[in-house]
Amino acid sequence: MTGRITAALLALALAGVGSAPAAAQRVDLSALDAAMPGPPTRVLVLGSVHLSQGGAAAFDPATLEPVLQRLAAYRPGIITIEALSGETCELLRRRAIYRQVMDYCPDVAAARAATGLDGPAALDAMDAALRDWPAQPTPAQRRRLASVFLAVGEPASAVVQWWQLPEVERRTGDGLGEALVQDLRKREANPNENYQLAARLAARLGLQRLHAVDDHVGDNLDIRDEGGFEKAIRQAWAGASETAKQAQERIAGLRARGDLLGTYRAINAPDYLQPTVEADFGQALRDPSPQRFGRQYVAGWDARNLHMLGHLVAAFRERPGARVLAVVGASHKPWFDALLGMTQGVEMVDAEQVLR
Repeated sequence: MTGRITAALLALALAGVGSAPAAAQRVDLSALDAAMPGPPTRVLVLGSVHLSQGGAAAFDPATLEPVLQRLAAYRPGIITIEALSGETCELLRRRAIYRQVMDYCPDVAAARAATGLDGPAALDAMDAALRDWPAQPTPAQRRRLASVFLAVGEPASAVVQWWQLPEVERRTGDGLGEALVQDLRKREANPNENYQLAARLAARLGLQRLHAVDDHVGDNLDIRDEGGFEKAIRQAWAGASETAKQAQERIAGLRARGDLLGTYRAINAPDYLQPTVEADFGQALRDPSPQRFGRQYVAGWDARNLHMLGHLVAAFRERPGARVLAVVGASHKPWFDALLGMTQGVEMVDAEQVLR
């Protein structure tokens, strides 16, 4: 009897050899929000060039106006930027392992001395001011909030307040000493897209702040052989396709002509983004180094984008149905689009349509 049972079980086992495994079933989330009342939260991910490349002298703010006009017509109520939040920088300052990314955090010493606020107190003051913000703020309230934003470490939001002050009110007082006023005036001329695109648009639309969503915790790799890592990634990038090189040359030509609307249209199109991400991350994944440096690099990139998306969703979670504009380096856009496309209650807005 035992022999017959064993033979039968063996026959069943052998019968299964070579047959296709059953497809793994997954929970379908695609229609989870189908019966959701109210409009979806609409999110436009705008891939951006880094306007500061070439310095302030190479940037003409007038060339950005056609882009600003189209984004203003979209009417976002929330704008996010590729910058580290004050809260994130508070974490980074407290850990030695983040020393190499501290350059991404602004110097807050002068603002904290002027306001008398340390990091946690500045964050609490910012939250309290925004929670009870009046419909018609006084110039003193705007100056005070600008000083708090500087103490928090979110200078782009400080500039949003500064630009909504009448010119005569852009002065010292209410937490803004002379050093902080000069800092704000320097930032007014800073060609970075966080100021010239996001902050200008926010001020034009009457918004009170920008939401900083960048992350450098996820991509803070512990690489012991930094020289080997850099060499491996550079060798991987050297294998970029001609299509990718031509795409970069096309963007360089548009920028050289001062055609920023054409530039933004081009870098938000799939025929630019696909070869660009393949030339960077696709090539890195082919890296043959024994340490698999390329895979470490891409894993850090993936982790960074996941952290950023968490911050972005947190920016609109209490405002269902809001219109959101996420301004981010163009290489992030495919990840943002893919991950946000899986987020409940969200409808993605086509950047190419908005920029027409």
